[in-house]
Amino acid sequence: MIAVLKQGTSEKQIENLTNWLHTQGVDTHISFGKEHTIIGLVGDTSKIDAELLSSLEIVDSVKRITEPFKNANRKFHPDNTVIEVGNTSVGGNDFTIIAGPCSVESEEQVMEIAKSVKAAGATMLRGGAFKPRTSPYDFQGLKADGIDYLIRAKKETGLPIVTEIMNANHLDLFLDVDVIQVGARNMQNFELLKELGRTKKTILLKRGLANTLKELLMSAEYIMAGGNENIILCERGIRTFETYTRNTLDLSAVPMLKELSHLPIVIDPSHATGIAKLVKPLSLAATAVGADGLMIEVHNDPPHALCDGAQSITPETFADVCDAVRKVRSVL
Repeated sequence: MIAVLKQGTSEKQIENLTNWLHTQGVDTHISFGKEHTIIGLVGDTSKIDAELLSSLEIVDSVKRITEPFKNANRKFHPDNTVIEVGNTSVGGNDFTIIAGPCSVESEEQVMEIAKSVKAAGATMLRGGAFKPRTSPYDFQGLKADGIDYLIRAKKETGLPIVTEIMNANHLDLFLDVDVIQVGARNMQNFELLKELGRTKKTILLKRGLANTLKELLMSAEYIMAGGNENIILCERGIRTFETYTRNTLDLSAVPMLKELSHLPIVIDPSHATGIAKLVKPLSLAATAVGADGLMIEVHNDPPHALCDGAQSITPETFADVCDAVRKVRSVL
């Protein structure tokens, strides 16, 4: 349920109303929009008399929301959420390009890539320190050392860093990480999501291989229910019957999620197909369809990468992609 307040409602009136709603056993989420202030009622709203609420002097209208995701719902928060990360922002009129290696392999490697992607136009640096792999015999990442190398690259280049968390017990290692990534395999690791909800870190939440948009938003809701509203959604491809590509990029997710939610969304064209030559056309398509940014895997020597070399592009190709994306955005 949401209550749309009339223009000119004072802060004291809003405070009095929310205090009363709390006595009725519901939590409140207040969104101050350009035209209206909206109070979202979270919890068991069956006891709330909608007619009584709508009759109040400061209330313009009352609507019941059937979707189970409340905090992530655009009806609760009509304006786009813009998340500040270091000296950049995600959402609104800004366009974010997150780039870097699938996995951090050495300090020299991540430093070289960080400098090259920044020069080409990247606004954040990504790199895997903990790597979830299908096979237990594959490279699993440098773990704490990998995070240290990312932090050093951040100090050298000024780029905020993005890296994936595997276990809530590792949170202490992520104190200097700007954006904590929740990978596709952990999208429904609800205990991890609850812990991340207690932090104030920005969370990049990836859609699972076979999860619906509703399930993605419900996972975001787990984090937001804990008090953390700094969430970036990420579409990275879903598993279909197609075999020529690793996954199928669901571009329709962008406008659909924009309609359902106020949270920003970025596209990962690298994992979407697993094929490096498809990164550029998918990046352009994602830009044109209205994504708030891209997350691209870049490696200085893809044939010898320890992880996902087939989907990684070179710094030179990345520079070309960034240039093409800027041209698409200038047309839009």
